[in-house]
Amino acid sequence: MPTIYMIRHGEAAAGWDADTDPGLSEKGREQAEAVAREIEKRVGKKLPVLSSPLRRCRETSVPLSKAWDCEPVIETRVAEIPSPVEALDARGAWLRRIMSGTWAEALTQENTGGGKVDLARWRQSVVDALTGLSQDTVIFSHFIAINVAAGAATEDKRLITFRPDNCSVTVFETKGDTLTLVEQGREAETKVN
Repeated sequence: MPTIYMIRHGEAAAGWDADTDPGLSEKGREQAEAVAREIEKRVGKKLPVLSSPLRRCRETSVPLSKAWDCEPVIETRVAEIPSPVEALDARGAWLRRIMSGTWAEALTQENTGGGKVDLARWRQSVVDALTGLSQDTVIFSHFIAINVAAGAATEDKRLITFRPDNCSVTVFETKGDTLTLVEQGREAETKVN
C-alpha cells in the first residue's frame, strides 16, 4: 500500500484574495526548510516528490528537492480549488462562503459569481491523483485539496474536515481506488493563503 505524505505549502506572501499566485513569505521559507528536515528524518529515504504548479507549493518543495537531489514533478490535479470568480476580493468571499458547508452545498453554489467551474470534477481529480500512485510519495499541495483527500478517506461530506497548518504533514495510504487517513496533519487556526 503506497504511503502519501501530503504537505500543505508554507505561509504565502499574500492571501488567496490578494494574489492569484503568491510565493512564500520569509516565515514560509523557514517552514519549508523545517518540513524538509522533518520528512527526511521521518521517511529515511528518497521518495518521488510531486507539487502543485502554484508558486507557494513549488517553493515549499525546494528544500526537500535539493536535499534529495531531485526535481519535483508538477501535478496539476493537486492544485488549488478553482474559483468561478476572477476578481480577487470576490474570490475570497466566495471561498469563505463555501468553506463552511458541505460539498453538496458547494456544488450547488459553484456557479454563483459569474464564472463556471466543475468542482465535482476537480474534487475527483484530487482523489484520482492520490489513488493512482503506485509508490510512497511526497506531495506539496493546498488546504482545500488536503481536505478533499481527508474527506474521501473518512467519508466526511464537509468541505473542511480539519484545518491543516502551513507545512503540516497529513499521511494517507492508498489501495486501489480507496484512501485511508493514517495521520492527520498539525492543525491551526489559519487563514487560507
